[in-house]
Amino acid sequence: MFFIESSNFFMKPLEYGITAKRSFNRILGIWIIRTGSLKNYYIFVPTNNVYVMKKYFETIHAIIRTGHWITDGVSKELKQFDIYEPQFNVLRILRGAKGKPISVNTILERMVQRSSNVTRIVDKLEQKELVERTLCPNDRRKMDIIITGEGMELLKKLDKKVENLHRPMMKNLSDEEADTLKQLIEKLRGN
Repeated sequence: MFFIESSNFFMKPLEYGITAKRSFNRILGIWIIRTGSLKNYYIFVPTNNVYVMKKYFETIHAIIRTGHWITDGVSKELKQFDIYEPQFNVLRILRGAKGKPISVNTILERMVQRSSNVTRIVDKLEQKELVERTLCPNDRRKMDIIITGEGMELLKKLDKKVENLHRPMMKNLSDEEADTLKQLIEKLRGN
């Protein structure tokens, strides 16, 4: 194993001689070096306070990896229905509008992971007859989007698949632990 620490950089230990893939996370401003396993990685962090930054970035990295792990699981469940996670998100947003049409901008604001491709996502859902687009009566430059009955029926099936994915994970946290985790994430976001 090797470990490099200086006043400018920190690297988490990685077994010597293992080939690794490098990626720069622009959001965090760190290098993440991965081996073939998700458990083997090291973080290359520009910092003057190595210990504080180490703990912080390891935590952030764990949050990001967990988010991707969950999203990948959801994507696998949706794939058999030819629906992708952003499309699922849009359908859920439209269901939450309770039958009222909403604009593409409103959908974008409510998305879990904001995407500049909302119009294209809506286009795909419209082709599948899961949503309908109508001209906004108050502003003819805007289109209103509403979920169809077929979209609602599909969403019921998708909800069951996603719930079945989450059920084993729910058992890993008590209600108190889930509340604490949520509070810590909100604290991190400054909420």
